[in-house]
Amino acid sequence: MPESSASSTSGPARAAAPGAVAEPPRGSAGSAKPSHPGPSLVGHGPADPAEFDAFKLELSLSRQEIYRELYLQNKDLVRIKKEHVAVKNLARIIESTLRLANSKGFHAMSLRDLCADSGMSVGGLYAYIKNKDDLIHLIQSHGFILTRRTLLAHTEGIASPREKLYAAIKSHIYLSELMQSWFSFSFMEAKSLPKKEKQEAIAAELEIENIICGIIEQGIASGTFRPANARLLSSATKALMQDWYLKRRKYRNQNIHVSQYAAFVRDMLESCLLPES
Repeated sequence: MPESSASSTSGPARAAAPGAVAEPPRGSAGSAKPSHPGPSLVGHGPADPAEFDAFKLELSLSRQEIYRELYLQNKDLVRIKKEHVAVKNLARIIESTLRLANSKGFHAMSLRDLCADSGMSVGGLYAYIKNKDDLIHLIQSHGFILTRRTLLAHTEGIASPREKLYAAIKSHIYLSELMQSWFSFSFMEAKSLPKKEKQEAIAAELEIENIICGIIEQGIASGTFRPANARLLSSATKALMQDWYLKRRKYRNQNIHVSQYAAFVRDMLESCLLPES
């Protein structure tokens, strides 16, 4: 589940994490999802900032696909029949909400604020949502669809448990870099979510852990990894991935690029899993 962001602050570089490269530029925010597990997320070498750039481009190409799926899953809520219109406006509503929530807080934001920011009329907005609970549902659904599809798309078809595990780690950390506003919103609002959305958020977080746990168990069974507590390691890995978007300032002050951090998490995990030479 996502977490809150911190403001950017420059600082002196410290020693890089295992697998890191020297002081690459940080990535910038964006959105969306990859359609297939490209070779950019496979490998065991040093961190490569170009991988993140490729991931960002690939993700942005399928942004409309995610909003379209969100529309199709919520046709009982959205009263607009023209799909292309509904998809475009759903994107406006969600992006405006995340922008407002991160600047003034979701509970302080009114639907009139949302209309002003998105450029939609009150009547137009009510064709998509009736209240802020509907809005939370749309935003959470959007993030869950994106996270699930990104991880599955970037890990399917990879036979090597070691490569598959790194692909899962990278895709989640890279996605949290690009979708910082959603991860921040979901973390900040987690305690006050309606019961249904809260249960879905817990289930989504467990699903990510289960994906990682399954890969570790696959590697242990094949002899790629040595025997270990796969469930505990997957929980610890999830916490390390969350730290990237919870403690942004800490890593920015160290000039750590997102690709460096992904390689660091990989190296930490492999130190517990790879057979001793």
